[in-house]
Amino acid sequence: MSAREPGKHALTFIFITVLIDMIGFGLIIPVMPDLIEELTGLGADDAAVLGAWLMVTYAVTQFVFAPIVGALSDRFGRKPVLLAALAGFTIDYAVMGFAPFFWMLLIGRLLAGIFGASYSTANAYIADITPPEKRAGRFGMIGAAFGLGFIIGPAVGGILGDMFGPRAPFFAAAVLAGLNLLYGLIVLPETLKPENRRRFEWSRANPFGALWQIRKYPAVFSLIFAVALMLLGHSVFPAIWSYYTAYKFEWDAGQIGLSLMVVGITAAIVQGGLTRVLVPKMGEWRAITLSLLLGIGGYAAYGLVTEGWMVYAVILLGAIGGIGQPALQGVMSRIMPPNAQGELQGAMTSLQSLSMVIGPLIMSRLFSGFSGEGAPVELPGAPFLLASALTAAALLVALLARKKDDGSANESVAKAETPAGEAETPESLAGRSE
Repeated sequence: MSAREPGKHALTFIFITVLIDMIGFGLIIPVMPDLIEELTGLGADDAAVLGAWLMVTYAVTQFVFAPIVGALSDRFGRKPVLLAALAGFTIDYAVMGFAPFFWMLLIGRLLAGIFGASYSTANAYIADITPPEKRAGRFGMIGAAFGLGFIIGPAVGGILGDMFGPRAPFFAAAVLAGLNLLYGLIVLPETLKPENRRRFEWSRANPFGALWQIRKYPAVFSLIFAVALMLLGHSVFPAIWSYYTAYKFEWDAGQIGLSLMVVGITAAIVQGGLTRVLVPKMGEWRAITLSLLLGIGGYAAYGLVTEGWMVYAVILLGAIGGIGQPALQGVMSRIMPPNAQGELQGAMTSLQSLSMVIGPLIMSRLFSGFSGEGAPVELPGAPFLLASALTAAALLVALLARKKDDGSANESVAKAETPAGEAETPESLAGRSE
């Protein structure tokens, strides 16, 4: 393990890691249908069903493994977990690129869900090296990496697929992950100090065990449920965006792709730049409140707009609301002690994955029920109205959580977790306060 203090290379590495993760995920989106058809001989309609199973496999696996990976990083440190994930991604993408059978793609998505759970460790790493007052801005930087990856990945994946066939993007993703692994081996220092580590416990290293431990921090426990409601509402986008805009505005694939590109660009600008300016000036809780209010209005507007051009005005409104997620993470990481940052981020990643399992099922059925002939009411935007209501509920929960936040970490709980018979030391107390 490196004894060097983390500097600009560490932050750059985390940004690149998340960026490459999202680029790798986006690279394969345009070519996955063609590869499934090539491996199975099925038509596009049946291939879409198998593609949905690949998505569910990824989300369910990440839901299960995110707390385990987070707990491992709290025990052994951030560096080995992050590097192991990059090594796994390198192998996984290569295997999927060579896959001769569909079941190998299924195994590949399962492995990707396990390695992708390292996103929780990336956030814990950010918390380790960032003062509490600056965390929201740096969590926003991670959000910007997501946005940029979602812009770059599908575009490059489509070009490579057209030029070299549907397997080429998988090999490109493997090369990117491998190069970042080498970069991390050279520059990445460890950030979790020995005194801030804790033993691995299976009772905590699962989605429900992690949430049960977080109950000791009332403000964080409440905010976790606010985040769950937010994520459930946000699942409306991957679930029905393409179908909704094609149905209501008769957009073709190019117009849908353009709208998604604008979403990615605006999200990257807000989370990568505006968050670092607005959150310190407004304060975390005001930023959270403003974000959720904009989300309530934005979702309702998506569901009620009558012309396609109006969608772009709403996209800008919704992008500004993106300051809320980093601010939420900043509040929660400030309250949690240093030896539980991985556990917190693992629980967050699990909730995000669970929302991607449950949300699309609800939103797609709601869209189908209020669209086309036989619908009781012609209201294809109904899923967005539901997302607005879920965000309103999240705002209520967040406002209640604010009353429980005294502005500092819960030291009493941290002390209670000191192993029996182990004396407090100046080093351990200093480690908690960092």
